[in-house]
Amino acid sequence: MPDEKITLEHGGGGTAMMKLLVDIVLKEFTHKKVGPVGLDELDDGAAITIGDKTLVFTTDAHTVKPIFFPGGDIGHLSVSGTVNDLSVMGGKPLAMACAVVMEEGFPMEDFRRICRSMNEAAVEAGVSIVTGDLKVVEKGALDGIVITTTGVGIAESLKTDAQLKTGQKIIITGTIGDHGATIIGSREGIKVKGDLKSDVAPLWGLAKAAMKAGTVSAMKDPTRSGVAGALNEIASKSKVGIVIDEAELPISRPVKNLCEMLGLDPLTLTNEGKILMGVDAKDCDSVLQAIRRTKYGAGAKVIGEATRDNPGKVILKTVVGGSRVVPPPAGDPIPRIC
Repeated sequence: MPDEKITLEHGGGGTAMMKLLVDIVLKEFTHKKVGPVGLDELDDGAAITIGDKTLVFTTDAHTVKPIFFPGGDIGHLSVSGTVNDLSVMGGKPLAMACAVVMEEGFPMEDFRRICRSMNEAAVEAGVSIVTGDLKVVEKGALDGIVITTTGVGIAESLKTDAQLKTGQKIIITGTIGDHGATIIGSREGIKVKGDLKSDVAPLWGLAKAAMKAGTVSAMKDPTRSGVAGALNEIASKSKVGIVIDEAELPISRPVKNLCEMLGLDPLTLTNEGKILMGVDAKDCDSVLQAIRRTKYGAGAKVIGEATRDNPGKVILKTVVGGSRVVPPPAGDPIPRIC
């Protein structure tokens, strides 16, 4: 309709954003593929074939509020997020570009701190920030700072959202909802028992260890719209059902406390340092142990499996013995989360 407007929900990574992309973006852009994965697939990035190499290419804008939060800041988030989008497609990060737009009056020392944090994350991930751009807009035209990062990598074995196979086990590499809970707690000044801390981290080392240890198919980092959104995307694109076990979901006590206080579902909260992956059952133990030996994978668990039943849907087996459908969220319950 001509009077429709963009809402915060359209940026939340759920069904509202997907509809916007399908109805407008995919219809208005015509040249959408130069390799095996392009815009039509709406994956974590694109894949481009160059000779005998597969180049993985991704970009991401970051608008998180607050820009400094327990466990990280917008700089660490911008680098880690792009590294992780490459990693879940099987791409070893090679280089990154960065574009920064700041509001006039932004504190110089905050910018220095953000740049330092970006460098620390890039060094840890083994990726170089090689080019970029910087713009400043007048006071009031922007809320502080926006950072866009673009990354390229090389994939020896390309992974996509559509590769999950019936019978494969679903692994989550650690606790669920830490970043989302931390942002809302920090933003609103909410105190809960236990420390809330973002899980933001670059995960190429973890992804590499998992792929080396066994057959890993689809991988996805459950960012906006959380585990619920990511699993629904994988199930839909792979045309399989996914069953997860509520008793096996790793959720920290502080995240549970905050969710109970605010009536939030941890499965819909953003993660910035976790990967969901489908693994062949015969390789599950070896992959799980390899992940647990990495810096960010100590809390990895098997939470479910892919099935022939209910293709395209995610089913939760509850702790009381029942089951329910886990729908894809319309958007992230917390705007400006990443």
